[in-house]
This record gives sequence, structure tokens and C-alpha cells, in this order.
Amino acid sequence: MQVSVETTSNIERRMTIGVPAQEIDEAVQKRLQETARTVRMNGFRPGKIPYKVVKRRFGDSVRQEVVGEVMRDNYVKALQDQDINPAGWPRFEPKTMEEGKDLEFVAVFEVLPEIELGDLSKIQVEKPDAEITDKDIDNMIDNLRRQQATMKEVKRKSKNKDVLLIDFKGYIDGEEFEGGSAEKHKLTLGSDQMIPGFEKAIVGGKAGDEFDIEVTFPEDYQNQDLAGKPATFSIKIHEVQEPQLPELNKEFFEKFGIDAEDEEAFRAEVRKNMERELKQAISNKVKNDVVEGLLETTELEVPAALVDQEIDRLRQDAVQRFGGQVDFQQLPKEIFQEQAERRVKTGLLFQEVVRKNDLKADDAKVDEKIREIASTYEQPDEVVAHFSNSPEQRQQIESAVLEDAVIDVILEQATVQEKKMNYEEAVQAGQSQQ
Repeated sequence: MQVSVETTSNIERRMTIGVPAQEIDEAVQKRLQETARTVRMNGFRPGKIPYKVVKRRFGDSVRQEVVGEVMRDNYVKALQDQDINPAGWPRFEPKTMEEGKDLEFVAVFEVLPEIELGDLSKIQVEKPDAEITDKDIDNMIDNLRRQQATMKEVKRKSKNKDVLLIDFKGYIDGEEFEGGSAEKHKLTLGSDQMIPGFEKAIVGGKAGDEFDIEVTFPEDYQNQDLAGKPATFSIKIHEVQEPQLPELNKEFFEKFGIDAEDEEAFRAEVRKNMERELKQAISNKVKNDVVEGLLETTELEVPAALVDQEIDRLRQDAVQRFGGQVDFQQLPKEIFQEQAERRVKTGLLFQEVVRKNDLKADDAKVDEKIREIASTYEQPDEVVAHFSNSPEQRQQIESAVLEDAVIDVILEQATVQEKKMNYEEAVQAGQSQQ
């Protein structure tokens, strides 16, 4: 086997491989002989078909099959001999395939890029600094109660937290605009579902009222045709409903999987859940800033093969989220291109930090994270046992711990600035990074 490698770009290689004709011809002859013993043809007894007949009938297809296998096997061997680490499967380009002549083919493939990490000290990280107050817990419990509330129609003037059934029709310069109208629309006052000023202008209205309100679309409104423009909305209120909040009792607590005898115990469990959520939100925010900093400080060309693989994973995930009713390949690749490139770049950069710093997943931290995950379940011991008996599940946790170690290494060199936030602001900051 003769091998030569040409570098056509930073990450693309063209490997030309030559295989002696004798190797191909012997493999084809052996495969045809096997075929002659097993194939059935009219007019011949099994195993008695002349070799020439089998070759005439199956020679081309068998040769094509053998050449495909030889190209694959010799490509793999050449990679090992040349100590090359490819990124994805190659594209084969046969140059000569004629019987009796040496086989020559080209394998075009990509390799993992050589990475030179940028100046990590230039990475800017904003870390939320927040605490959970009693008011935060009150608000959380109020939200939980409203999730379980029943609605009662009332005849009084509306107030925040009421649910209104309304018609509205929007006008700009006296003309209706597309998307500005609805009938029997359910609106919770104070939910900020509508543009600024809309809900506030309706507070105080009651069933049967019809009136106009004046509002202005935000400058950064998603529809640029409406951004910054004043508008008039004609409003008709059909119904005002008041939420009837459930009592804080054991039955209510159990709806959220909390085994508590009284409100004090329930509040304690709610606080624990909020603390976990806050911790995760802060971690998400910090991680995102680190990733953004890495991407900004390090130039990196990513192999298209890896991006394509990541696009397929994203498409499959999307199909599963929507019930798996379509073939993932029907989803346009372009939708996921940017996200896939970001993921691949991030993965390669993290791998380089791991390699450069010789990082390992600490077993104690792996066990700690498993216990942390298990604590959110009703039977934590069973969850811990599950991870202990599943190498694949434990490996996922090890990957997460190793990722945390990468973040810690970068944070040691990055510029980290803490920013005071309340609980809601910190959680939103973390959620917006996912």
C-alpha cells in the first residue's frame, strides 16, 4: 500500500492510497468462488455453477463491493500508519478501478484543528450575587397557588391578577394593522403579556365596558414596522374572573410532590427548591460568559463533518420534543447551523483546556453531584443506586464534573465581577443563557 497526504487547508487533507491489483483481484476471485457455492441459478444445481458464469453474472457488483471494503480498510490502516486523527468519515474518490490494474483512490477528510487558546485574562464574567428573601418565598408560593386556582366570575371593576376575556382591535394612524386584533382573548392583568401600558390601561374596567386606550410600541419591538409607533386599541371586556386560591394544606402540598405537615415545613421545602434553582441559574450565567469569552478570544475553524453530526443531533432532539411525528431529516439544516457550530467550537475549546491542564473528573465531586441530583427525588437512595449500576449514566455525570473543572480553570484567569441582583433577576439571567 502506497500512501501520500496533501494538506489542502488548515483542517482538510487529501490522502492518496494505492493498492496492488493482485490484492483486489484475489479478493474478488475469493468472493466469486463463495458466491458460486451459495447462489442459486436456474439450470444449475446448487454449488455446481461454473465460475465463469458466476463471474459474468456477478463480477461487476462483487468487484464494486470488494473495492469499497478495500478502500475503507486501507484508509483506516493508513490513518494509523500516518498517526492522523480524522474528524468524521471521508469522501472517497476512486481514480483507477479497472481489473488487472492497481487500485488508486483519494480519501478527502478533515482533521481536528490545532488550537491555540487566546488570552483568558481578557474574558469578562458577570456573576449574579443574589439571596432568597421571605418575600421571594411568598411570591413563589403565591404563584404555586395561582397555578391551582379556580376562576370565579365577578361584576366589580378589574384589578391586577384578575383574568379578563376581551376583544381588542389595534389601529395606527387610523388604519388597522396585521396581528393587532383578537376576539375572546384571555388576559391576566399584571402578567406583562401585552406591550407596555396595555394591561395597566385596562385595570379598572368591568364586564360590558367598551373603550379605547393609547399605547406606544417599544423601540426594540420584534416587528420593526410597528417599533416605536403610537397605537390605539379599541377594547371590549366580556368577562372579569377572579382567581380563587387554594388553602395551604397537606393536599395542596402533595400536588407539588412535597410531604409537609404545615405551612412552615412547606416553606422550608420551597426555599430548598429555590436555592437549587438560584444556584443553577448563577452557574448557567457564569458558564455562558465563559463560553462567550472563549469564542471571542480564540479563533477556530471547525470541521464541517462535526458540525453536520451536531446538526443531526439537534434535529433529532427537536423531533422528539414535538412528539416524533416527522423524520428529523425533513427539518432544514440551516435552522440549526449557528447553534451546531457554537456547540462544536465550545466542545473543542473545552477539550483543549482539559488537555492543556491535564484535568480529570474527581470521583468525590462525581459522587457529590449524583447525591445532589438524587436529593430532588422522592427516593434518593434508589437514584444513587441507579447511577452506581449504570456506567453510562455515571459517565454523563463525570462529563458534567469535568466541564465544571474547565470553568473553574478559566475563572482563575478571567476577570470576574459580581453584580447584585434579586432572586427573580438572577434566575432570569440564568434562564436567558440556556
